[in-house]
Amino acid sequence: MAADPKGYWRANLRLMAVLLVVWFFVSYGLGILLVEPLNQFMLGGFPLGFWFAQQGSIYAFVVLIAIYAFAMDRLDRRYGVAENPQDGPGSPRSEP
Repeated sequence: MAADPKGYWRANLRLMAVLLVVWFFVSYGLGILLVEPLNQFMLGGFPLGFWFAQQGSIYAFVVLIAIYAFAMDRLDRRYGVAENPQDGPGSPRSEP
């Protein structure tokens, strides 16, 4: 695909918005707003709501970082802005 800076930026912002919504839901929604219903279930001997508030949001954040890195690598290759020239459009690694 030809270089399209506006399309690249739009795709980047869309990805960030989706991941931030997921992070907000996991950390604020599951860790604070829905803590009472989740506390009816146990995980590792602790109420699930407590676990999400203390550990789950951190794990979710680390997973979201990995997803962001993978997705940005694909976006970079798709829009021809990959760091390595051999990773650009048409290279064997850039094919889906």
